[in-house]
Amino acid sequence: MNFRPAIATLLLASTALLSRPALAEAPFDFAHAPGQLPKDVVPSAYRINIVTDLKRLALTGHEDIAVNVTSPTASITLNQAGLTLISATLDGTPAKITQDDKAETATLTLPQPMTTGAHKLAIVYRGPIPATPNGIYYDDYRTTNGKQHRMLVTQFEVADARRMFPGWDEPAFKATFQLTATLPADFTAISNMPIESSTPAGAHAKQVVFGTTPRMSTYLLALVAGDMKAVSGKGGNTPINVYAPTGEQEKGRYALTAASQILPYYNEYFGVDYPLPKMDLIAIPGNYEAGAMENWGAITFIDDDLLFDPKTSAPTTQEAVYIVVAHEMAHQWSGDLVTMGWWDNIWLNEGFATWMETKATDHFNPTWQMWPRQHADREQAMAQDAHPTTHPIQQVIHDVSEANTAFDRISYQKGEQVIRMVEDWLGPDVFRDGMRAYMKAHAYGNTTSADLWAALSQVSHQDVATVARSFTEQPGIPLVTVSRRCEAGKTTLTLTEGRFSIGDAHPLPARWNIPVTVAGPGVTAQRVILTSEQPAHLTFAGCDLALKANPGENGYYRVAYDASSLAALGKVFSQLSPVDRANLLGDQYALFQAGLAPLSTWLNLVAALPATHEDNIAVWQDTIGRLKDLDAMERGSPSRPAFHAFARALLGPQLARLGWTPRADESFLDTLLRPQVISALGQFDDSAVVSGAQERFAAYVKNPASLPPSLVDPVTSVVGRHADAATYAILVRKLHAATSTEDKLRFFNAMAGAHDPALIRQSVQIAYSGVIPNGRVARSLARVASASDNPDLVWSLVQDPQTQKQIRARLAPWSQSALLPAIASYSINPEVSKALAADSSATESTGARIEAHKATDLIAANAAIAARAQADLTPWLAALSH
Repeated sequence: MNFRPAIATLLLASTALLSRPALAEAPFDFAHAPGQLPKDVVPSAYRINIVTDLKRLALTGHEDIAVNVTSPTASITLNQAGLTLISATLDGTPAKITQDDKAETATLTLPQPMTTGAHKLAIVYRGPIPATPNGIYYDDYRTTNGKQHRMLVTQFEVADARRMFPGWDEPAFKATFQLTATLPADFTAISNMPIESSTPAGAHAKQVVFGTTPRMSTYLLALVAGDMKAVSGKGGNTPINVYAPTGEQEKGRYALTAASQILPYYNEYFGVDYPLPKMDLIAIPGNYEAGAMENWGAITFIDDDLLFDPKTSAPTTQEAVYIVVAHEMAHQWSGDLVTMGWWDNIWLNEGFATWMETKATDHFNPTWQMWPRQHADREQAMAQDAHPTTHPIQQVIHDVSEANTAFDRISYQKGEQVIRMVEDWLGPDVFRDGMRAYMKAHAYGNTTSADLWAALSQVSHQDVATVARSFTEQPGIPLVTVSRRCEAGKTTLTLTEGRFSIGDAHPLPARWNIPVTVAGPGVTAQRVILTSEQPAHLTFAGCDLALKANPGENGYYRVAYDASSLAALGKVFSQLSPVDRANLLGDQYALFQAGLAPLSTWLNLVAALPATHEDNIAVWQDTIGRLKDLDAMERGSPSRPAFHAFARALLGPQLARLGWTPRADESFLDTLLRPQVISALGQFDDSAVVSGAQERFAAYVKNPASLPPSLVDPVTSVVGRHADAATYAILVRKLHAATSTEDKLRFFNAMAGAHDPALIRQSVQIAYSGVIPNGRVARSLARVASASDNPDLVWSLVQDPQTQKQIRARLAPWSQSALLPAIASYSINPEVSKALAADSSATESTGARIEAHKATDLIAANAAIAARAQADLTPWLAALSH
């Protein structure tokens, strides 16, 4: 049951009592904003004219940039990467050009120092149009009728606008952009603003002139051109178009419906109307490394995050489309209208958009239980944040390679959870009013987190910064320890703050200011701001009460209960709300990982789920995820068959309840849960599920319509996991025949689960053979490492120098550093850790060193956890069988 009645605030500690983090970030100030470029010359307006040649895969460009010189200087330093600057003039005076390709800069030296004030800089240049999905690049794809097409795409975040034009490619240097592009005559062209004119430019080309953008950062500029068509509608008064390759556009209807709902909702929430004259959502077929990109007014998506076909798409695709559309549209305000000053505050973009995606999706799809299911995101963030290689939400970013590593679970999921906690503390209306004030005060400008806290504090009359900064300016997870005593018919809880960590020999001291809530079935909630200075005490009428900290899971902290408190919660476990059941399970498993509790505590809780007829998807998602983790830890253990038997007994009743065949009247959540249960039972070698999947797959090969879309993924994954060479060959043929990204990935993911070493070798080779789009090569290799049950073999194959060279040729520069760490992190073999640390790629950049360090830390921690898991599981399973 839901036990979150009106909160009785027991204590809102004064500022003097709160623990303060060491850092004290200042509001945004351009002069002192971090970055690598000097600020003595500042752009205000770009006029960019490019001519593309998609046969020679090259471009030529000319740009006029209005600049303001703030102090006399004889040189201008700006960004370029892979370009050749042919000439440059300032107010007509030629400049000497010096390029530093390693630093990705060009310096223009004038004969005499420039005077302060306005000037015009003109640059002529040329550059390549590569196949790797960053900067300006080409995307070759095959249509449903088998024809090969080519399109032009841009992807500029973090710092790849410099690959299309020279400029000040840092977020603080906001300016307006007027883009002109010469393109093939039959291409549809899309940019941030509508087309102002289109005129012939020779026999087979046209020159397209786009309108001038509002003031914005370089990484938000976009250009997409190709054989595309759109479905169109409106969100409020704003035209919305969903573009896709011609013939695929009707699959954009669902995304159009979502965007049309979301845009008016965001207009009202932010209190600032969407300022551009149109909004385009664009499906990029395959070769797209980001999931989506919030280019202002021209949002790009990998096609399976935007296109949904009810006849063939999985229900998870339907959900993902809504969520990703909501995320990228939230960025039109948080990120585009108001932009972080430097990449150290990328969480202001990503954490907020991740939180807002859930808020909007839940608003329009209340039966999807989005907030309880956010438990999975919270656990992902905490899984990274518990390790000594974690980082603060706001971290110091020294260079572009380091900025790329910040796009992780800390910036996204932890950022989301901290925002959720602050909103819960202040109240949703107060928080919204603070966001409105923030947007209005900083529209078309840049901010730091301090600007957000100031806006929220002004509206709420609370010291928001001191609480929020304790979560954003230091790394890690608070641990709230709960102990109880009963005196005179009253229960007094003592709450003590500590630090939760895994494998950290030298943990930092705890110093958070935590809004902690405690409640229970039939018990009015109480809240306290807990600090490390002293324990907090909460008193409730009655003894033997089941009292739970963090009801609703709105707080970002772990909880450890003393024996009597945990026993009381165990007695009423089935009466707790679904999110609180998931939360209790998540914390108990994490305590085992940290060595603070035996695995048996968690095992005893989940073993009782069938008896209580548990049917909630949030609870089962958490449980299935943990069972799969333990299965990986059981590799080589003699108790693994017994563990599989336990997992089958646990999940079997769920499949009996759900059945194989989707029912017309079932909930969307059951439709989502069924594939997860089937896939898990296939992993745990359930003979009936394996044979059932194989029978359905044989029918599907003959007649694809025989299998409901929701069952294609689980059936193929089970079949792939147990595949022989003949079955694997069928999956390979299906992969090669697939034209959509969704189908390509579903068949490759099925192949990736094959256990036969010979088939694993094939999967690795296929991943970089060209059949998988370049933007998904690295992820596909990591999938083989995680699904094949043999990550060490995958590591040895990918680490081979010649293989690595072929793979890296397909990767964008910003994804290079994560290639080997992503594969190694699935191992628990110290030799893999040593090999990663010794690989030359692990030290090529700051970002590479960070990624390698995280992976080696994870390998060591998981090896220790696996040893304890096997030691705990063997006697527990033995006792279970008697």
